[in-house]
This record gives sequence, C-alpha cells and structure tokens, in this order.
Amino acid sequence: ELGAKGFTMPSAGNAAGAAAAYGARAGMEVKVFMPKDAPDANKKETLVAGSELNLVEGLINDAGREAVAVAKELGLFDLSTLKEPYRAEGKKSMGLEVVQQLGWKMPDAMIYPTGGGTGIIGMYKGFKELLELGWIEGKQPKFISVQADGCQPIVKAFNDGAATSEMWADATTKADGLRVPHPFADYLILEAIRATGGTALAVSDHEMIDAMYEMASAEGIFPAPEGAATLVALKYLLDRKFLDPDESVVLFNTGSGYKYLDLISGPQSV
Repeated sequence: ELGAKGFTMPSAGNAAGAAAAYGARAGMEVKVFMPKDAPDANKKETLVAGSELNLVEGLINDAGREAVAVAKELGLFDLSTLKEPYRAEGKKSMGLEVVQQLGWKMPDAMIYPTGGGTGIIGMYKGFKELLELGWIEGKQPKFISVQADGCQPIVKAFNDGAATSEMWADATTKADGLRVPHPFADYLILEAIRATGGTALAVSDHEMIDAMYEMASAEGIFPAPEGAATLVALKYLLDRKFLDPDESVVLFNTGSGYKYLDLISGPQSV
C-alpha cells in the first residue's frame, strides 16, 4: 500500500526474527542491523529466514543509526521502533487479549519489561480506547516498568520526576531486550506510568536468572531474562506493599529462555 520495496530493522533479536519471517512470506527484502554481541539464536533466526544480517559494534541505538542511514540511502522503509505507526498498534492487541482473557475486565496492574517500551505505549492506548468506547468499565491498570540495573534510563527519569530520559552510559545487561540506553518514545512510556499510578524499578541480572529457574520449575514456563525480571519486580512490589496479594497482576514474558541457554548451568558430572 505504501509502495515499500524493502525494509531496514534495528533489533537485538526478537523483532528482527519476526520481521525476517514476514519479509520471507511477502517476498520482500529485510536488512537487519543487530548489535554484534546479541544472542546467537537471534542472529540465526534472522539468517534462516533469508534476511540480510548486519552486525554493528555498540548497542541498539548504534544499530538504529545504521538502519536509518541505509534506509535513506537505498530508499527502503525504516522499521525502527515507533518511527512508524504500526508497531504500537500491534502491541495494543496484547492489551485487548488480556482484557478478553480476563472476562472483559482490566487487571489491577501490568508489569512489563521495558527496553523500547512499545508494549506499555500500545497497551495504554488500547485500554484508553476500550474505556472511551464503553466496552469495559473501571480504570486503567497501573503500568509498572521493570528494567535492568545496568540500563535503567526510564527508572531514573521516573524517580527524578523528568518528562524524558537521558542516555544511559555504559549500558550493560544479559537481557538484550532491556539494553536500550535511550528509548525513542521515553516520554510516552513515562506518561503511561504516571497517568495510571504505576512505578518503575530495576533488578539485577543475577535476580533475573534466578527467576528464570523459578518460573520454569514452578509454572513450566521457561522465560527470557526480560520476562523473568517481572517476577522479581512483583516480589519486590509486594514486599514494599505497592501491590496487594489480592490484586490482579499480569506479568509479561516477552521472549523464550531458549535464546539464552548460555545463562543456564549444565548438569553436574557424577
């Protein structure tokens, strides 16, 4: 419809795999720009679908600059986060599914692992529209952003009372989806958190990895460290009495632990 002849996509992995798959199905070129140290599984997922993988020294923002430059040079459509209108609309559907699965009732809180933050932005928009349409009643759930303690620009901005975030220097975390030092739409993330009475907090890589084991052994869910971070956040917020045990709280797991097998210890020799 837009006359796009191909696409560029900066990603630490999950979005790249999805874009590569859709590109293959549509028979269209996708050039992916990924941090060099992203998980091998993410790189292979992109390559197996036939997309061009360009490894970039640095972080996701460095990959983004490369994607924008190549899109401009070759006349391709740039799929960078929130630099097109479709990503947030797609993420909005997650919120619609949550409400549907809860019997058309909104939860009291949503805990979301935050890198680029499109999930929070999209679901906040979706809940707002449902309320305006009169399809559901009540109020928006509290949006809670959880980040890695080695890359927490949203947490710092929230605690500082700032409307936007600052570039997080020397960003580091094992959870590649959380290693976003300066989210493009930071102001929209912060708006959603504050408007719903939510909060933002950071957890350590060690806590995330422990929670991967706990979720797998207790629930049969093998989450990515990003998703496991939400369980760490839940415990912290219950302990601090920000959340009540009787409340309905949704934890979002945004990836598979199978992409992070290097974080899992192997069996001990006997």
